[in-house]
Parts: sequence; structure tokens; C-alpha cells
Amino acid sequence: MERKHRRPAMLDAQTAERIVGDVDPALRSQAAHTTAAVLVGRGRAGAEDPELVSRLVSLVDTEGLDTIAALWSQSPSTTLPGALWRLYLMREWVRADPARVADRFSLGRHRAEVAGVIAGVVEPPGPGDVAQLADAVLAGVYEGDLDVALDRAAAFIRVVATGSALDADWVDDDELAARLTRRASALLRTAEELEQAAEMWRVGTLD
Repeated sequence: MERKHRRPAMLDAQTAERIVGDVDPALRSQAAHTTAAVLVGRGRAGAEDPELVSRLVSLVDTEGLDTIAALWSQSPSTTLPGALWRLYLMREWVRADPARVADRFSLGRHRAEVAGVIAGVVEPPGPGDVAQLADAVLAGVYEGDLDVALDRAAAFIRVVATGSALDADWVDDDELAARLTRRASALLRTAEELEQAAEMWRVGTLD
């Protein structure tokens, strides 16, 4: 029998379909902020419920990446929905290629200027370890302090970016090296955005 996924109450079918189909930028922005605030609020209120936290962490699995993207992907990084989008996208990126991410983390972990305890990966990390970290970071949004979760994600991404840059220095293929360098630059930019979001949360300006 095919398993039917339960849709979290804060993203009921009618609401999600209305938001996804909305094309007005102002309404889209309002919907993004509202759903992000409700999601975090409900999650933190039920942080002692492991099943709820697990459902929230795996939100993309049940709702689909396209639905989450329609809700939040156009939100600036300096907003709550923009920060959440980057966290969920990080999880999908790690899950899509955990072996490569683990290899890049291994390359960068001794060169990146981050605290290993913040990055939160065992040494040497395997594919399962980095996938577990991505889930743990998202769980931290609901179980702990949001700024800590954002900082952990930023630290992890900085390490992987450093590994990508090092990898680019060692390959002989100029085109591949250029792609790796661009990828490293994009990852560093994402890390900086998450760090800024964490600081904004600490001072109460991330909404």
C-alpha cells in the first residue's frame, strides 16, 4: 500500500495552492512572511514532540521542493522566509550528493576559519554524517535557538566552500576548475547571508 504523507497543519492544501498560484509580489511577500513565522512558531511551541519536529525537518519531502520554492525562494536573505529557504535548500543539496559534500568538507575542515564544534561533523565525515548534520541543523530551528542553527549552517557551508576552492586548485581541467571556483564563491556568499540572518535574529530584526 502506498504511504500517504501527512501535510503539516500550517501548510494545508488550500493555503499552499493559493500561495503558489499567487502572482502579486506584495501578496507573495506577505504569504512568505506569514507562513515562515507560523512554521517557526508552531515548531518551537511543539519542540518536545519528536514527530512534529521530524515532519518539519522533512517538509520538502512531503510538500515538494517546488512548493517551498514558490513560497520562499524569492524572499531576501535578510528575512525569515529567505533564511529558512536557504536552510531547506542546504538540506536538499546535501541529500542530493552526500558523498561529494563529505569529500569537500574533509578537504576544507582544517583550512576554513570556523569552529569545528559549530560545524558539527565528525572527522572524517562520511555521506551519512553530513546528511545527519543537515537534518540536525534544521531540527535546531525548532528545538533550540534559530541563530545557532543559522550559524551552524553557515559554518558547515564555509568549510565545504573552502574544500571546493582547494579542489579547484588541484584539478588540471581549466573549465572544471572555473566551475568549482564559481561554486565555492556562491557557497561563501550563502554562508555570509546565513551569518547576517543569525545576527539579525539576535537583535530582533529578522522577520
